[in-house]
Amino acid sequence: MTTHLIEALLDAGISPIALILVAALGALTESLHLVRSLRGAPGRSRFATVKNWRRAHVPMPRHGSRGDWPYGTFLQRLTPSARTALFDLGVRRQVDAGQIVIHEGYRESHLVLLEEGLTKVTANLPDGRTALLALRVGGDLVGEMSALNGEPRSATVTTCRPTRYSVIRPDRFKLFLRNHPDAALELAAMVSDRLRWSNRRRIDFTGYGVRERVARVIAEMCRTHGRQQRDGVVIDVRLTQPELATICGAAETSVHKALRELRSEGLVETDYRRITVRDLPGLQKTGKLEPDVG
Repeated sequence: MTTHLIEALLDAGISPIALILVAALGALTESLHLVRSLRGAPGRSRFATVKNWRRAHVPMPRHGSRGDWPYGTFLQRLTPSARTALFDLGVRRQVDAGQIVIHEGYRESHLVLLEEGLTKVTANLPDGRTALLALRVGGDLVGEMSALNGEPRSATVTTCRPTRYSVIRPDRFKLFLRNHPDAALELAAMVSDRLRWSNRRRIDFTGYGVRERVARVIAEMCRTHGRQQRDGVVIDVRLTQPELATICGAAETSVHKALRELRSEGLVETDYRRITVRDLPGLQKTGKLEPDVG
């Protein structure tokens, strides 16, 4: 959909959430086509198309151009004028690590625009465990679905390090989308990309063992949330082994064994809720990932 079409649909009374759902449905349809094509392609690499979602790490931004924000985040997608207008909407807050900014199940509708920091998105499972769904960084927008459809929160968002963010009222955000149809289009694209990434990860996990899955997840986190130090790349996200197990789609005991093997091979070191990657190329090879270029 072009920006002109988005603007016309908004003027005609089509709600932003309807546009987002259409984009999400398109992503789901694409994923279903991908699943069907993979089932009937003997001799072909089943995951040849999955590598395209891998993103390059971009340093944490301040206010500036699109290139100053991590790739794929909502702020990176916006034009400078839309970004400035969005910054003016919210009330800024600064919190320490371990603070909950969105509670699963709560009937609240504000949005959270992350400006700097790192958060994890989790959800409760029926058996009492907690599933790690995603990590969000400065530039990301969270809580948008409840803000637009009025439903209870579907997940909890917790800070993993000191974080600065803005709290935006839903009525102000909806007016922002009407005044900036290009931003409505980018919001739909963001939701679509998140759904596509989730679906492709499920497909990815059907073709690899636990050891490869753990290596792939750690390598991805290393590039997107790691910081380079002399002795390796440190992923100082506060993750428990059960959370790592849920994002890898494996049992906790299996993940524990995989981590032990990766440690014995000198690929990673683990500390209290922290992972240091000593040999990223070796870890990528273990996870059957293409090495980073440059």
